[in-house]
Amino acid sequence: MSEIRFSLHTPKGVDEAAQAVDSALAARKFSVLWALDVNDKLQEKGLPLHGQFRILEVCSAPRAKQALETNPFVSYFLPCKVVVHDADGGTEIGFPRPTALIGLVGDSRLADLAREVEQVLLEAVREAAG
Repeated sequence: MSEIRFSLHTPKGVDEAAQAVDSALAARKFSVLWALDVNDKLQEKGLPLHGQFRILEVCSAPRAKQALETNPFVSYFLPCKVVVHDADGGTEIGFPRPTALIGLVGDSRLADLAREVEQVLLEAVREAAG
């Protein structure tokens, strides 16, 4: 299913990679609205998890407003998610491709915006991965 997601491997640790994603997105006027430490949340419930997982919910407010005003159905995909987790002796940083998700909506008015957001996420993840 490589079409629905984009990911890169980095030698950085999970925490360092998550911070790098945050910085790279901030430089592009995206905000990390919420950072879920999946391990901590599961540990609270007595369910230790092997490997580290972070889910960052990220947003560009002007783009989100534009998307929602064009078609409220996109609310099912917002905010965008960036996932950072242990993988193969390093860390994987990835996200679901906005173009694939918006393709499910079937509204051609959103295509350019989805490509724009995806490009920003691609650049930020590439920079964060180093």
